[in-house]
Amino acid sequence: MLAISAFPARAVLGFEIEPQFNEPYLATSLQDFWGKRWNLMVPTILHPTVYSPTRRVASSLIGNKWAPVAAVLASFLVSGLFHELIYYYFTHVRPTWEVTWFFVLHGVCMGLEIVVKRSVEGKWRLWRGVSGLLTVGFVAVTGAWLFFPQVLRNGVDQRAISEYQMVVAYVSDHLLPRLTSFLR
Repeated sequence: MLAISAFPARAVLGFEIEPQFNEPYLATSLQDFWGKRWNLMVPTILHPTVYSPTRRVASSLIGNKWAPVAAVLASFLVSGLFHELIYYYFTHVRPTWEVTWFFVLHGVCMGLEIVVKRSVEGKWRLWRGVSGLLTVGFVAVTGAWLFFPQVLRNGVDQRAISEYQMVVAYVSDHLLPRLTSFLR
């Protein structure tokens, strides 16, 4: 949705919006996918508001070694809850918590990834092609299992398409003629 929203802002209004995605299909780990490639606005928001404070508090409670894992779990939990809130806003249907479980699962798996990477650091590394397929496959399978059913079941996809069609119709029927006459 964000990428689609950026196009009219750029085309009609001349705004250049920061890219929201950075070739997510090239991700080689969950850290790479969620931190550097997918919906780049979210890590920018969650890092200072959830991750850093949680890491700071967790460092004093469980030590510096495990604090990043606790901070990742907290960030993914908050992201899941926000997605549930967004879905509720769009659908007015009680949450099923599938989306929250999607993010919790990814947070747990990213925490495991952090621990495994630390334990094998410098000793062994998974080939990039294999890690890429595993990462993208994991995101796709868990998305189909936990994330997208709620979207499809409640018609969020159809509502979003309908709203974008209305925006395009409004722009082409009202704004473009005015802009064209203004530029003449």
